[in-house]
Amino acid sequence: MENEGVIMKDYEVKVLDENDHIFIETLRNLGMSRNVATTMAYLMNVDEASSREIEISTGLRQPEVSLAMRLMRNQSWVNVRSEKKPGKGRPIKIYSLAAPVDEIISYYEDKIYKESQATISAIKKLKVMSKKVPLTPTK
Repeated sequence: MENEGVIMKDYEVKVLDENDHIFIETLRNLGMSRNVATTMAYLMNVDEASSREIEISTGLRQPEVSLAMRLMRNQSWVNVRSEKKPGKGRPIKIYSLAAPVDEIISYYEDKIYKESQATISAIKKLKVMSKKVPLTPTK
């Protein structure tokens, strides 16, 4: 049976490699969600991509990509533009990184630094308080 009149498109997508997965895991250790880390690692390797290309290349599901994009847009880390598809239907959104990766990493560096300072402050406060609390109950 021949597929007469059917036009197949040649489609090439970048697949994440071992270094990308190491990068993703390191970002996750900083507190970045898996979806954002994976999406960011993919966008670092391409000029721009549709959410469908991101889904195919990363193995993320559509809702995961949408959630990651919402979080990244709220931080001004991605640009988004609409591209009209031929024929009917909604335009597709095309994403690209808007912020340098170093800037995104610095966001997490600052966040971790502030959290660490708050933890150290709490420990110091506990040490001071513990010196004022008698160790044995008084009668």
